[in-house]
Amino acid sequence: MNTIRKSLLVFVLFVYGATTYAQVVEPVDKNKVANGGYDLVAYFTYNSAVKGNKEFTHEINGVKYQFASLGHKNLFQSNPEKYLPVCDGYCAWGVAEKGKKVPVNPETFKIIDDKLYLFFNGNFNGGPFNTLPEWNKNEQNLLTQLPVKWAALKK
Repeated sequence: MNTIRKSLLVFVLFVYGATTYAQVVEPVDKNKVANGGYDLVAYFTYNSAVKGNKEFTHEINGVKYQFASLGHKNLFQSNPEKYLPVCDGYCAWGVAEKGKKVPVNPETFKIIDDKLYLFFNGNFNGGPFNTLPEWNKNEQNLLTQLPVKWAALKK
């Protein structure tokens, strides 16, 4: 019986991990929800990706931002620029390294100098690919390239 429980637990963790891992989102979806509905403030306050709640939504320029709590919504409202991700929520590595707008996995992120950077982490060409380790290998150079390449992409 213990072996069956362990096998079931491994299966559940594998399925959960695969579904979490595979989530790749555009910065703003077809319903105008930003960042897959993840709470932008939680990246800073909890150093964690936390799903927001529709009950705590704030809209800016037609884009809906969702938060896990009223407190997070209020923090965002008081200073949205502090919490918005660089590159308007596209993958920082994709912009800096490839000069392309690439969607992200909201659970793959890094805070650098009090700014939120998001990264692609999903299936690419039939296999897993996480851009955060690639970013970490060459972070200083990519941080230098990012503003130049992002300015060109925004035109």
